[in-house]
Amino acid sequence: MSATVSPLAPKSYPDMPVLRGVRMATAAAGIKYKNRTDVLLMVFDEPAAVAGVFTRSKCPSAPVDFCRANLPTGRARAVVVNSGNANAFTGVKGKAATDLTARSASDAVGCGMDEVYLASTGVIGEPLDATKFAGVLGDMHGSATGDFWLEAAKAIMTTDTYPKVATRTAEIGGVTVTINGIAKGAGMIAPDMATMLSFVATDADIAPAALQALLSEGVGPSFNSVTVDSDTSTSDTLLLFATGKAAADGQVKVESADDPQLSGFRAALNDLLKDLALQVVRDGEGARKMVEVTVTGAESDAAAKRIALSVANSPLVKTAVAGEDANWGRVVMAVGKSGEMADRDRLAIWFGDVRVAVNGERDPDYSEEATTAVMEKQDIVIRADIGLGHGTATVWTCDLTKEYVAINGDYRS
Repeated sequence: MSATVSPLAPKSYPDMPVLRGVRMATAAAGIKYKNRTDVLLMVFDEPAAVAGVFTRSKCPSAPVDFCRANLPTGRARAVVVNSGNANAFTGVKGKAATDLTARSASDAVGCGMDEVYLASTGVIGEPLDATKFAGVLGDMHGSATGDFWLEAAKAIMTTDTYPKVATRTAEIGGVTVTINGIAKGAGMIAPDMATMLSFVATDADIAPAALQALLSEGVGPSFNSVTVDSDTSTSDTLLLFATGKAAADGQVKVESADDPQLSGFRAALNDLLKDLALQVVRDGEGARKMVEVTVTGAESDAAAKRIALSVANSPLVKTAVAGEDANWGRVVMAVGKSGEMADRDRLAIWFGDVRVAVNGERDPDYSEEATTAVMEKQDIVIRADIGLGHGTATVWTCDLTKEYVAINGDYRS
């Protein structure tokens, strides 16, 4: 954890309620960081339904492979997460580390290895010594408690400067259910999931297939719409668990994602996923400003998103934001290089509420003073209207500062 907390950090954390059916414990195993927790165990004393979304990287980590293999069972009893080492690009040693961890967890919890889920975050290419924490999982299982969400979020941090937590409630058939989530991520963040781990749990009673459909749909406008530095990690893992404990209150099990009773739950889940995703961007390595990029008037929504990401991922746009320089020419550049249809003479660009360019040239009423005032804010909105169709998209990013280079220039040391 960095010495200074991001200036974009939340001013307070929500009170995270105990969620029926899940307990957690953390330990300090000294994997990379000294004197801080770096292992998290989540335990479901009765099998929970599980859904997952993972990195689209063609070089996934050993834990991602492990989770993908177990996901078709739809059942979870334990999750083991470590920070400080990604266990990625570690060959047969990586697989041996996941096997040892899973076997230790299954022994500790009393479940099958196919009911264990693993996630690792940190340095790529360094073998993970799972013996450092495999032996403590039994003790962690014994001490695990429900009132532990913030501590759990702290245990999975790497270069994060603050823990990321969120909670929501919803109704399913008149029964109130709770959704809690934690996430980590600060760098190597780009759509298709990012160096991003997130674990979300609900006491709702929802079948695994329905849960998977909800999650797969929910990541589009949330985790897959954020970028810190355009780099997609090897390790992205987002897992959603449903303990089913709301059945005791009379909630009837939901089998299909199309069930109209899920409308409130879907909205609450999507809101929570967006909350966590934006907390990740607001903790972008070295970030001082949050940037919302909206593209309208593109040929399609997909085209709008690609253009928005071209703007959000441009180092020149991001450094201009860092320097509070209203250099709208860089937005023109990023729109033009996106590969999507654009018409120079129809393009209009806004920084905040100030239109800086229209009809393919600088706005005749352009005011450097008004635009600079926008750039001096902590939260900046950039909008580009392509003028060709009805496609729209919004993505979120942060500025690119000297601190980002410093953090990543000596990440392994």
